[in-house]
Amino acid sequence: MGSAILRYRKRCNYGSIACGAYVSVPLFRMKPGMIVFMSHESELDEVDLRLVHALQIEPRASWKGLSPVVGADPSALSRRWQRIRDEGLGWVTGLPGGQNESLALIELECVPGTLDAVSASLVLDPEVLTLDYTVGARELLVTARCSNLAQLSDFMLNRFGRLEGVRSSRSHLVTETVTDARNWRLRSLSSAEQRRVPRPAPPRLRAARQVPEELRRAVMKELSHDGRAPASGIAERHGVAAQRVTDAIATLRASGELVLRTDVARSATPWPVYTWYFMQLRSSHIDMARQTLPRIPEIRMATLCASQFNLIIAAWLPDLADVHGFEARLARVLPGAVVVDRSAVLRIRKHLGHLLDEQGRATGETVLVPLS
Repeated sequence: MGSAILRYRKRCNYGSIACGAYVSVPLFRMKPGMIVFMSHESELDEVDLRLVHALQIEPRASWKGLSPVVGADPSALSRRWQRIRDEGLGWVTGLPGGQNESLALIELECVPGTLDAVSASLVLDPEVLTLDYTVGARELLVTARCSNLAQLSDFMLNRFGRLEGVRSSRSHLVTETVTDARNWRLRSLSSAEQRRVPRPAPPRLRAARQVPEELRRAVMKELSHDGRAPASGIAERHGVAAQRVTDAIATLRASGELVLRTDVARSATPWPVYTWYFMQLRSSHIDMARQTLPRIPEIRMATLCASQFNLIIAAWLPDLADVHGFEARLARVLPGAVVVDRSAVLRIRKHLGHLLDEQGRATGETVLVPLS
């Protein structure tokens, strides 16, 4: 076992929102009352966390561009990312973008003894974006994504009605995504360092304004498995010029058709507790929620829904004791909002098409998200 890094949680403020930040501290300086989170250097050390934070800002940044920000030479960054990816601790995903996508959150209760069989069937569905094992009033929580409402309706009405082992289901149609984990950060870089992370280059002036459908699908498929896949490798596998692939990626990103996102195994972060909150919010406070929720650093996803819960939130927290503390903070910033139910996540089986193991690490297996 590697040597331990000790961190304590320090109270800080984000606007009017109090939160916990983690600060490294030598063991001999520990004081009574400090809340200790243990991590191991064999997983993600401080440089690893800085690297992943930088890749959250720009997932395809070059190692040369990130070197002065992270504080390591380009070859060392390349080796670090390869190790992080090989160990399933971090990964970059390319996803279809666009304003017409339709999402739903689906709660499932299973017949006793069928949970694993139901889960094994669902992870193979391209429409299943994420699949969480939870405790509470639901055993599985599915995030389903389709290109449009008609496809989503067909998936919800036909798939779960025929799925053997499902005792009951409850669906929540997402009407608006207030914020999602593309905006969630590790908080390992300072504000000044974050501003120094290179941003994606715009498409070349000579690049085609429209990406041919065959090339678009090839690029999207490759990047769904590895969002940092080199353009040269994609080009070689599909028999096109590397510049065409580079241009296609830049054009698809600029148009919003391609979204790149860097994720990290939560067990390797100071926020290992993953909890869903099912809430009821006064309609007069929805605008307040739109302004407030994206600023709360623990929130990974916040959606407005057409269901009995009109606000559903997913958060990563430092420990189980903070499950209720986070509720109290929500109550302060969203007066009148009621947490009707909550569920802690025991395991993430699938995340953005990536299959995860029992420790929440990416296995290297992916299921392609449907393209628009």
